[in-house]
Amino acid sequence: MYRTHFISELDSNLNGKEVRVAGWIHTIRNLGGKIFILLRDKSGIGQIVVEKNSKVYEIAKDLTLESAVSILGVVKSDQRAPNGVEVHAKEIEVLSFAKSPLPLDVTGKVKADIDTRLRERLLDLRRLEMQAVLKIQSVAVKSFRNTLYKNGFIEVFTPKIIASATEGGAQLFPVVYFGKEAFLAQSPQLYKELLAGAAERVFEIAPAWRAEESDTPYHLSEFISMDVEMAFVDYNDVMKLIEEIIYNMVNDVKRECSNELKILNYTLPDVKIPINKITYSDAIEILKSKGLNIKFGDDIGTPELRVLYNEIKEDLYFIIDWPWLSRPFYTKQKKDSPQLSESFDLIFRWLEIASGSSRNNVREVLENSLKVRGLNPESFEFFLKWFDYGMPPHAGFGMGLARLMLMLTGLQSVKEVVPFPRDKKRLVP
Repeated sequence: MYRTHFISELDSNLNGKEVRVAGWIHTIRNLGGKIFILLRDKSGIGQIVVEKNSKVYEIAKDLTLESAVSILGVVKSDQRAPNGVEVHAKEIEVLSFAKSPLPLDVTGKVKADIDTRLRERLLDLRRLEMQAVLKIQSVAVKSFRNTLYKNGFIEVFTPKIIASATEGGAQLFPVVYFGKEAFLAQSPQLYKELLAGAAERVFEIAPAWRAEESDTPYHLSEFISMDVEMAFVDYNDVMKLIEEIIYNMVNDVKRECSNELKILNYTLPDVKIPINKITYSDAIEILKSKGLNIKFGDDIGTPELRVLYNEIKEDLYFIIDWPWLSRPFYTKQKKDSPQLSESFDLIFRWLEIASGSSRNNVREVLENSLKVRGLNPESFEFFLKWFDYGMPPHAGFGMGLARLMLMLTGLQSVKEVVPFPRDKKRLVP
């Protein structure tokens, strides 16, 4: 047995009791008469005391930072120690020695740039800040799932090797598939639409890939996409669902990750329901009024969103009713304004974290939408054929987990919140 207790479980109720703890050597202080070790495990940091007359003193003297150990000792109350207790060591089993010096300071006292952190990623992931990020992410994903389960959704899984581009774009990673050309999926979009035509309410949390040329703090080549599709609804129903998801997620993280938020020194945004909406057309007019050279049909990118945020001063808001031709072919036009679409982006300050729409559910409309965009309907026959068999009205959205995590942690780059990011420059570790 490597441990009997996690460090967070040690308290004054165990005073005088023998315990075995295990983890990594976080810091060592040799004061001559005693050696004080801060031991770190998944639950926190605790203090180990090694007396000079102890049989394990010589072992403790040779320990290195980040070595993995299992320690048997007696709990003693001491208000100066973490959790008000410390463990006086009787046995130290070194499970794995760490080389010294370390290429990265896990305690965080010596700061490292992002390239060093990503190169020495496992050590970086042991830092308390990154441990906090991983915990917050886990709680956020759990909350996402729980809200959808409560609303009658089922979790599904779609193919990640596909025959053609989901959205007709060029940002594709080709793969050789038994002598044929195939591609890594950019999105589960078309398959989740088909699944909504069978099971009505579906969601998926899975990787997606885009050969992204942009080298910014907000872009990755491989990312986790959180996708939802539901039948017999439109984009207004989907936005209401997103409000519930985000509200629950922020409050679940606030409740379950208070210590992690303290470590990150971050305060979560307040989520007010309903989340405010601004039309694309109104957003363009606001940006024009601030002197930006922008016109109807142009994208609203991060620089423009920064300006918009300074004007509307909302942490979370929807931009709705985007130009129809700027959205993917499956996006439904507005009946009263065919140049617009029933679509939305959810924005956190100046960062898009989700995008969705009502979908076309009539084959002829889809075929025309493809042609207008210069795409060949025959390339999408695997998708279109099912619209001959009663495909209901449906709507949905996709949300990027890494971008969402920037909202939940206060960090500035998606490369920080992804354990092993993939971008234009990185294929390892």
